[in-house]
Amino acid sequence: MTDQWKLEGQYMEACTCEVACPCIMLSDPTEGTCTAMVAWHIEKGTYSGTELDDLNVVVALHTPGNMADGDWKAALYLDRRADEPQQDALATIFGGEAGGHPAHLTELISEVRAVEVVPMAFETDGKHGRLRIGEVGQIGCADVAPIEGQNGEAPTVQDHPLAVAPGHPATVARASRAHFDAHGIEFDVAGRNALLSPFSYAGP
Repeated sequence: MTDQWKLEGQYMEACTCEVACPCIMLSDPTEGTCTAMVAWHIEKGTYSGTELDDLNVVVALHTPGNMADGDWKAALYLDRRADEPQQDALATIFGGEAGGHPAHLTELISEVRAVEVVPMAFETDGKHGRLRIGEVGQIGCADVAPIEGQNGEAPTVQDHPLAVAPGHPATVARASRAHFDAHGIEFDVAGRNALLSPFSYAGP
């Protein structure tokens, strides 16, 4: 029997598509392929009695075509502040082995190129976000801010078919810069798509 677990916190992604990313509506990526960083900051979480509060997880991925077709290549990054039981719990959940929504996402991955434990920083106020992976962000980084919608409000999207954080409205944002380079997954763009929202997962 898979251990019971629950996570909640903030999620952010940045990718190579134009705003708003067509992949979330199951359309083809802007450039034909999509490369992205998807990050989670766990505000409160537990896995089989192991507390996971205030830890971060990042998945870098590349998809060669429509995301719904799968064949994603991915690398998983775990927060260096996590101890060994916490690392094991995070790897189990975000590797898809513990069920819940992460398991649905990992079904689309054909190759995991690395699982690494690195320093990382994730800051957000729900509309703006800042992500750093590795020492001084040498592996990857992103700085994002919402685009301006009607009446100066940040536009949101909800119930889209390819949602990382289902059940929560995602703020549509733009990355002033997003960069990643490791394990054959690389991109460096400015002014491209980003999304931010709360997330809540549970399993199995």
